[in-house]
Amino acid sequence: MTGNNQSVISHFLLLGLPIPPEHQHLFYALFLAMYLTTVLGNLIIIILILLDSHLHTPMYLFLSNLSFSDLCFSSVTMPKLLQNMQSQDLTIPYVGCLTQMYFTMAFGDMESFLLVVMAYDRFIAICFPLHYTSIMNPKFCGSLLIPLWMLTIFDAMMHTLLVARLSFCENNVIPHFFCDISALLKLACSDTSVNELMILIMGVPIIIVPFLLIVMSYARIVTSILKISSAKGIHKVFSTCGSHLSVVSLFYGTIIGLYLCPSANNSTVKETTMAMMFSVVIPMLNPFIYSLRNKDIKLALIRVIYNRKISLYW
Repeated sequence: MTGNNQSVISHFLLLGLPIPPEHQHLFYALFLAMYLTTVLGNLIIIILILLDSHLHTPMYLFLSNLSFSDLCFSSVTMPKLLQNMQSQDLTIPYVGCLTQMYFTMAFGDMESFLLVVMAYDRFIAICFPLHYTSIMNPKFCGSLLIPLWMLTIFDAMMHTLLVARLSFCENNVIPHFFCDISALLKLACSDTSVNELMILIMGVPIIIVPFLLIVMSYARIVTSILKISSAKGIHKVFSTCGSHLSVVSLFYGTIIGLYLCPSANNSTVKETTMAMMFSVVIPMLNPFIYSLRNKDIKLALIRVIYNRKISLYW
């Protein structure tokens, strides 16, 4: 292809992970097991929330969206990584690369937004328990989720279209296991200043504002906790927020580790590590974090299995 606004290459090469050849099969089995665990764990949470009427509450509505986002985010990157490790074919088509970048950005953005609405849900439940059902009604929850999904679609589409206008010349090697926007910008042989400016601008509503809102929500929650004299009440509050705080710590801890602890010599290694946390580790851990300490999820699983056994018996 020729022209200033078109790419002169038809595919990219994904270098994948820096794994020695003799360890490829071991890591392939490990990543396959992690991906299957991610799919199974998130599917179980989604199905339980759909089937059990006791879980038809705002908190579990947001949790089901988080599980769906985690499932899709992992499914965008992991199958291609596993395929490359198995076949040693590192190529990905130009269009396929942009498509992968679009979906990773969309589902990654949604993770950030969902953590905010889940923090707000806990804030209302703890600070305004008597008004919880009237505030967090189905209409309001829908009015929260729909604009957020639309914003993630817009943000991902905007960045994808801006990358599509760039020219890529001779170098088509991506030192990553998926098509990350920062890696693509480094390969472009045309001006990327607009792309970088929009990343900075959109980073405010996508990352910074959600993080500040979460901090504000938990600051109010802590203030309310200090007013509780009952040890049982304090334990209940911490048990309610513990799972969400764990996920927030994993998510934003990864971002802080990358951007606030820079390392010029290991920038590629750090970017790859963060990407592994986002696409593999966090989506796999979230179902365990929200289910192991959650009595409602455990009871819902028992009820679904019990009802299934009864239906099979009859």
